[in-house]
Amino acid sequence: MGNILWQHVSERVEQALAELGVEEFDVAGTIEVPPDPNLGDYAFPCFQLARILRKAPDRIAQELAEKLGPDGLIERVDVVKAYVNFFLNRPATCERVVTEILSRGDEYGKSQMGSGRTVVLDFSSPNIAKPFHVGHLRSTIIGHSLARIFESLGYTTVRINHLGDWGTQFGKLIVAYRKFGRPERLQQDPIRELLDLYVRFHQEAETNPALEDEARAAFKALEDGGEEETRLWSEFRRLSLEEFERIYQRLGVHFDSHQGESAYNEAMEETVKRLEEEGLLTESEGALVVELEGLPACLIKKKDGATLYATRDLAAAIHRYERYQFDHLFYVVGAPQQLHFQQVFGVLKKMGFPWVERCEHIAFGHIRLGDAQLSTRRGNVIFLEELLDQAVERVRTIIEERNPQLEDKEAIAEMVGVGAVIFNDLSHNRIKDITFDWETALNFDGDTGPYVQYTHARAASLLRRGEEEGLIQGETIDVATGQLGEPEEFQLAKRLADYPQVVLRAAEEREPSEIARHLLDLCRDFNSFYHAHRILGTPQAQGRLALVAATKQVIKSGLYLLGIAAPEAM
Repeated sequence: MGNILWQHVSERVEQALAELGVEEFDVAGTIEVPPDPNLGDYAFPCFQLARILRKAPDRIAQELAEKLGPDGLIERVDVVKAYVNFFLNRPATCERVVTEILSRGDEYGKSQMGSGRTVVLDFSSPNIAKPFHVGHLRSTIIGHSLARIFESLGYTTVRINHLGDWGTQFGKLIVAYRKFGRPERLQQDPIRELLDLYVRFHQEAETNPALEDEARAAFKALEDGGEEETRLWSEFRRLSLEEFERIYQRLGVHFDSHQGESAYNEAMEETVKRLEEEGLLTESEGALVVELEGLPACLIKKKDGATLYATRDLAAAIHRYERYQFDHLFYVVGAPQQLHFQQVFGVLKKMGFPWVERCEHIAFGHIRLGDAQLSTRRGNVIFLEELLDQAVERVRTIIEERNPQLEDKEAIAEMVGVGAVIFNDLSHNRIKDITFDWETALNFDGDTGPYVQYTHARAASLLRRGEEEGLIQGETIDVATGQLGEPEEFQLAKRLADYPQVVLRAAEEREPSEIARHLLDLCRDFNSFYHAHRILGTPQAQGRLALVAATKQVIKSGLYLLGIAAPEAM
């Protein structure tokens, strides 16, 4: 489902073109929004029709306009050179949009265009036994938002947390735990204990290089199924997952699979064997590689026989297609890994898998902390939980200053603090590096999550007052929108009508920031309307409350797609 106003104009133009003998022309993709509102609400340029109809574009525009008289929604049609300009009837537009949103509720903006199709998303993927730090934030929330966006379009989504749960670092941890570990602290604060052990291992290894040999031996024993090593590895993995789950719950994130690198040990050998059988492996300085055109060779096995990330990703991709028959496989991983994925996809293509064309690297830039100085740093790592805790604490302080009587302050501080961190990220184009600082992220009046959430709460407050005054009966509002049509009301209605198209664009471009930016524009339009017109105690009260309710619905839906809560009060 797209913009209902756009669709109406498109259908009228298609009917007129059919009368001129033109079929199957992309009308919806040709219609524009004029840069100057005085030129109309929508415009249809006729340049592309000149080749089809063998007439001058200006003449085609005149002929089309003659067939496009006013109707219930279109007030008038003008021609400016090669453009047919459409002016909408303001009261009818407000009524059409508000009625559509209130009748569809949570379904507004959704569609079934992806029904029967599957999107697999590989995102977050922290390393076991290491802290969930701010560097994991972007992958986690971009992946989560994309999953919700595609779900809203009818796709089946599979969320995979491809954990870093294998590799030589586990040999180091096993050795460090045997020598310096404290079992009681491992149970009480597992991630900090494991991080401290990892840091201490490297400190000790500087003066005792033999530790590195012990670590390699411990990992070899783990690979060979050693009982003690496997027990410790399993415990480190279990405790890490429990800690990660607390963070995921705060972010509202869940996964369908936590199948990490360790799950593909046997499959890796099968993949290497397949590459060998197909004659794709080449020896290079003792290592095994696959030569790729226009790219560096992809390293499959090191000289010592060890496999690499590429080997595991090849095995995982093959397994995922066999299991899920996906229509899209998204790897939500930082931009520095671009070459890695080009190589992996290049190898899959040489292996003859046509579905590699469905695999995409969803790249993103770095996150930098501006003035967000945090209280605790361990091993030069900033824990994500500390960032969230401090965001919530700062919001709690703001609430105490602005609205000390607010009920459920703790719950709302959590919603707004966590939401501020998420929105600060998702309001930027994902490929850009972003900076987090408190003043920007927590500003209730700027282009921020708290601003959007506060606008939602303001709308909720107006609706509660409308209910108290008997203007709203249960969930029903007498739209009565024939009385609407002021410039601010009309602008708000047009912005609300854009929302379904914005969701489609966010999916097509794999870009949650499309939704975040739309919400900011919507909130600005709503607040312009709010400040320009009294809502309660006016003849237009019910119509305006209906417009408020429609706005609240779209803000709530948009925030949900970003993974952010929508408080009813702030």
